[in-house]
Amino acid sequence: MGRRPAVLVIAGSDSSGGAGLARDVRTLEVVGADALCALTAVTAQTDARLLGVYPVPPAQVRAQIQAAFATRAIGAVKIGMLVDRATLEAVADALAQAPAVPLVLDPVLRASSGAALLEDPGFERLRARLFTRTTVLTPNIPEAAALCAEMRLDGEPDGAQLIAWGRRLLAQGPQAVLIKGGHAAGDAAADLLVRPGAEPLWLSGSRFAVGRRGTGCALASALAAALAAGADLEAACRSARAHVRALLQVAQEQAHPAMLITGQTATRE
Repeated sequence: MGRRPAVLVIAGSDSSGGAGLARDVRTLEVVGADALCALTAVTAQTDARLLGVYPVPPAQVRAQIQAAFATRAIGAVKIGMLVDRATLEAVADALAQAPAVPLVLDPVLRASSGAALLEDPGFERLRARLFTRTTVLTPNIPEAAALCAEMRLDGEPDGAQLIAWGRRLLAQGPQAVLIKGGHAAGDAAADLLVRPGAEPLWLSGSRFAVGRRGTGCALASALAAALAAGADLEAACRSARAHVRALLQVAQEQAHPAMLITGQTATRE
């Protein structure tokens, strides 16, 4: 048996254990990849409230990334919480040493409670420093709206609007954009994959009746693991979705043991 692929996770901690680095590491273990870690911030939070964010000094973030690459070959990188512009710049500088390694960027802008996890001035630097380096950008619907500067929405975006957002984000540099549909209403939960030169691809399944924090972290980490193992983009997206569906199925069975599980929903970490 060969050595397991390695994924470098660049993310913040979650003291509740539901999301962030803890969820990333658990996900990688389940899907068969090794985790190397660079901690960007320590957070104090519960399932419902963000109590505090304590950034790791940017120089230490940079040093963690450099140490990870010095430890072993990295098959993919997953980025989650970046906190502020200084941390973002440190991450971008450190990743410049590995331009060919696949990068999954999960733009963690807010916690489930609504509290900001990236300063607004960081949005433009996110685009300028990391979008062009990104293999797959994985925003949820509110994050896609924010990144497209459409925070004020008249109702829920329809499929055409999501495709337009995906294409606008794609034009800013990522090789692909996967907009997660868990925040949408309706019986189906559909993610949208937008790639250059290809028709938009909807990955859809029936919606679970429960949500679970950390599904965004889990999807991005599972996606990075699949890319690190050599999967193509579509296969990696389907594999990551299958992992999230399994998490939600367990949550559904625990909440409603008698219910037949037929699909998924998703909530933000």
